[in-house]
Amino acid sequence: MLALVPLTILLGLIALNIVIYGADSIMGASQVSLLASAGVCLLISIGIYKIPWSTFEKAIKENFGGVSTAILILLLIGAISGTWMASGVVPAFIYYGLKIINPKVFLLTACLLCAIVSVITGSSWTTIATVGVALIGIGRAEGFSDAMTAGAIISGAYFGDKISPLSDTTVLASSFNKVELFTHIRYMMLTTVPSLIITLVIFTVMGIAHNGTEAAQMDVFSETLAASFHITPWLMIVPILTLIMIWKKVPALLVLAVSIFTAVVAALIFQPDIIASIGDKATGGSRSRIIFTGVVESIYNSITVDTGNADVNQLIASRGMLGMLNTIFLIMCSMCFGACMRASGMVEDLARLMSPLTRTRTGLVTSTVVTGTALNGIVSDQYLSIILTSNIYGDVYEKKGYESRLLSRSVEDSSTATSPLFPWSSCGMTQATILSVPTLAYAPFCFFNLISPLMSIIVAATGWKIVRSVPAPAQDLSPEP
Repeated sequence: MLALVPLTILLGLIALNIVIYGADSIMGASQVSLLASAGVCLLISIGIYKIPWSTFEKAIKENFGGVSTAILILLLIGAISGTWMASGVVPAFIYYGLKIINPKVFLLTACLLCAIVSVITGSSWTTIATVGVALIGIGRAEGFSDAMTAGAIISGAYFGDKISPLSDTTVLASSFNKVELFTHIRYMMLTTVPSLIITLVIFTVMGIAHNGTEAAQMDVFSETLAASFHITPWLMIVPILTLIMIWKKVPALLVLAVSIFTAVVAALIFQPDIIASIGDKATGGSRSRIIFTGVVESIYNSITVDTGNADVNQLIASRGMLGMLNTIFLIMCSMCFGACMRASGMVEDLARLMSPLTRTRTGLVTSTVVTGTALNGIVSDQYLSIILTSNIYGDVYEKKGYESRLLSRSVEDSSTATSPLFPWSSCGMTQATILSVPTLAYAPFCFFNLISPLMSIIVAATGWKIVRSVPAPAQDLSPEP
């Protein structure tokens, strides 16, 4: 079947990229693979199917128009990561989080702490590479196996990665399926929160059954943060205001813009020396010029604050708007590939191959979850898994009358959650390297990542909060098994 040719070539190129570039394959090589595969699709469609170029040009324009808001959101997310860091909001969260560490509930606390940091930063990788590394040492000192501690760290980090409005995978899954960001997040709570609760119960039982000692090593992080930033509860006004706006369903762009502004105000009030140090690195001149430059730099550029501790420096580093450009690059290339596959009719051909498994609601979600998980192992990248799974099932959900948010949730429950469970995937390789724990060793303890795809299927089987916009076809009226 010709529809499999571009997909097969893409999978082959991605596999080659992983061998050559490893975890860095998403820094450009995967984008080239997407464009090359789109070119193959064009050659087949124009040369064999005789589809005019104008059809593809129109599809590409439509796809780019559909993600224009998402691209702006990504840039604002980069600005938030910088301003929240420079203002002391993220350091304050980490500082207060570290204070709740208790030996008897170490695994529970490790999971919750990583979840909080990941929600605030929107990055599971940053959370694991900083707080996670510190927690590995503490767990080892308390007698926990590295694999067990890594499972708690990764479970919490990927919970945050799934529901944070600052997460690029969350933005990608929602925007690619044309679902408003906070609508996607709220709907995902129906599967994500129960998965986390079960995970926390498991870690609580495991922690209580283990004899621990005082985790004094975390004091180093707390003391360094307190010495470098003005830590005060007043900084919590910024995230609280942001959460209130999210709860009130304020449009995402306005929420992010207001959050950036309030963080800048907080930075000028509570962290003027931090802002001055950032500005002084970029320019000289008067105090007012340095402060202005520091604010601008924290919004768009990568910033670091020298705390005297290398691990803490890495924890509070920020990428800014510039750090989001690679993700935007990936989205733009994926839009081209998706547009070509859709305009050629090849996505419909691929969907027909899966149609026997999608006759019921449960079968449809199960097929989506299995495909997203399998693609993590095949293409070795969560971003491409999100893109390809959404491409394959987008029309199926629409024709069957299901909301796009069901597809975006099912994709995240599988593609995002299971990404660190494959040793050869970019996430699996990265986390194993950072934590110095083999993927196959920590995978059995990543309870959240294992439960999430199953919870998606269970919720689909119950039909909870799942509605159809059009009447079901005759063959779909049979009761769920």
